[in-house]
Amino acid sequence: MKLTIVAATGGIGRHLLDQAVAAGHDVTALVRNPDRLAGLPVRVVAADLARPDPAALRSAATGADAVLSGLGARTAAEAGVARRGTQAVIEAMRETGARRIVVVSAAPIGTVPSPARPNPPRHDPGDGFFMRHLGARFARTAFRTHYADLARMEDVLRASDLDWTISRPPRLTDKPLTGRYRTALDRNVRGGLTVPRADVAHHMLALIDQPESVHRTVGIAT
Repeated sequence: MKLTIVAATGGIGRHLLDQAVAAGHDVTALVRNPDRLAGLPVRVVAADLARPDPAALRSAATGADAVLSGLGARTAAEAGVARRGTQAVIEAMRETGARRIVVVSAAPIGTVPSPARPNPPRHDPGDGFFMRHLGARFARTAFRTHYADLARMEDVLRASDLDWTISRPPRLTDKPLTGRYRTALDRNVRGGLTVPRADVAHHMLALIDQPESVHRTVGIAT
C-alpha cells in the first residue's frame, strides 16, 4: 500500500513511519527536516505545515492510498498548526484524488467548543466518574490552546468530502508497542487513562482498512 505520513518525525509520526516500513508499505514521509530521515527506505518530502507549500503537499499526496497524520502543536508558538496543516493536506488530497485520511486528535476534544460545534456535550459518553468530574476539566484547562486547535482540525475534516477517521487517545506514553489496547467508536474508552504512542500508531495503520470507521471518531486506550 502507498502511504503518506504527515509529521513523520513526531512522537506518533515516527512510530507510524517505522511500523509502515516494517510492514512493507511504500511510504512517503512529509517532514520539516528531511535530514532526520536520512538513510531510511522512504520517499521524503520537505514541508513546514505551519506555512504549507501547496506544491510540496500535492507531491506528497499524489498516488497515496491513504494519508496518516500525527500533526499537532508541540509548543505554544506552533498553535494553530493542526488546523492549518490539515486544511492544506485536505486541499492537496482533493487536487490529487487521494481519499483516505486518518488523523490523531485527543480524548477530551469531543467536549471542546469549536466554530462548527459551539455547544458540545459536557461529557463524552465513554468517560467514567474521574474523567467526567476531574480529569477532562483539568486537561481542557491545562491544554486549552492545543485542544482548541485540535477541535478546529476536526471541524475541517468533518466539512471535507474525504473518507476521514479521527483517533482520540488519552494521555500518551513512550512505552513500547504492545498491540493490546481497547477501542470504542464515537466515544472514549471507559477507564482508559493512558496509551503508548506506538499503540496509537499501530491502530491508525489498522484503521485504514476498517470501512466502519469512516466518518467516525475512535477512542483508544490501554
